[in-house]
Amino acid sequence: MTDLAPLYRAYIDCLNRRDWARLGDFVDDRARHNGRPFGLAGYRAMLEQDVREIPDLRFVIGLLACDPPLVAARLDFTCTPRGRYFGLDIDGRTVSFSENVFYRFRGGRIVEVWSLIDREAIAAQL
Repeated sequence: MTDLAPLYRAYIDCLNRRDWARLGDFVDDRARHNGRPFGLAGYRAMLEQDVREIPDLRFVIGLLACDPPLVAARLDFTCTPRGRYFGLDIDGRTVSFSENVFYRFRGGRIVEVWSLIDREAIAAQL
């Protein structure tokens, strides 16, 4: 079984470097996100859109637990979204929030992601 903690940390590093060409090293071609079939292309498009809306987006691992084939993480963010984000008028204000996310790995790559972002924490800062 693959040691998922270093693999997951390498995935987060890939996201923070915006190394989209290497995303396929970590995400399966048939990946699903919150039950939707995204595939690698859809997953990449989602991340690229996130970076367009939040140019200073940086993924910080707050908590990490691995029980192969699953990874659970709490990702912490302090960033400055442009305009509206999650239906909220943020308009360039800096906000801090967390995402609780679970991943299922198969063959060393992410095949399923379940994500929940703390939108109430964002709203409370506005």
